[in-house]
Amino acid sequence: MKIPKRLQPLVDDGLIDEVESQLMSGKEAQVYVVRSGGERRCAKVFKEAKQRSFKQAVQYQEGRKERNSRRSRAMAKKTRYGQKEQEQAWLNSEVDALYRLAAADVRVPKPFGFVDGVLLMEIIMDAEGMTAPRLDDVTLTAEQARTYYDKVIGDVVRMLCAGLIHGDLSEFNVLLAEEGPVIIDLPQAVDAAGNNSAERMFERDVDNMRRYFGRFAPELLNTDFGKEIWSLYEAGELYPDTQLTGCFEHDNTPADVDELMMVIEYAQEEEEERLAAAQAREEDD
Repeated sequence: MKIPKRLQPLVDDGLIDEVESQLMSGKEAQVYVVRSGGERRCAKVFKEAKQRSFKQAVQYQEGRKERNSRRSRAMAKKTRYGQKEQEQAWLNSEVDALYRLAAADVRVPKPFGFVDGVLLMEIIMDAEGMTAPRLDDVTLTAEQARTYYDKVIGDVVRMLCAGLIHGDLSEFNVLLAEEGPVIIDLPQAVDAAGNNSAERMFERDVDNMRRYFGRFAPELLNTDFGKEIWSLYEAGELYPDTQLTGCFEHDNTPADVDELMMVIEYAQEEEEERLAAAQAREEDD
């Protein structure tokens, strides 16, 4: 096929030998099947910010660390330089997550490099040697559903132990390889400790998987791994090999409204002080 404009520099530099076909086009990127280093791989070409349709980037980026203070200030002020750096940080996030999760034994595509907004990575194959389908495109037996559900739950536990949450996990971004589920699409990966929405996103990820696999094995709909795993994580008792039950005892104790209002007022005062201090620093600059 004709070489896409964004892939031409990688072809010129010898990082890609041949572009075979387009695999998919999504809201965040276009993915191509390529030959690289004598092997078939994927080339994920991220769309520029103005072309992307993912509207909640700020919510997902909360808590990500930025070591360069100048860059961090520019990103916060949304200067032209800051917007460029924020875009680069967004693009780098999936690469960083893939390396981090592969090291934590989470089954994700193996990354091979990231150049000019193009991520080269492992192509995931099914049992017939074809590109692996998404879970949404397959029908499972009850036994397969139970086995794959256990595998995905194990991976989200290892992911959380590594400090990350997928943030958008569903049957649309899990591929079914010959050896089982492979988690993909991680540009919105969430910092578990630094994001105020982390718990909600984590439970949503797990619930999406519960509902999907529960189509084929209805008893899985009665599990509550999301809350069980998160409670262990908050207590510092979650490990990659933690034995889970799928059960969680909810606390039905009535809330102390007076104490809750005091906490809210205290948080508001802290936020006002923080904003005032930030404004003073900007004026000094």
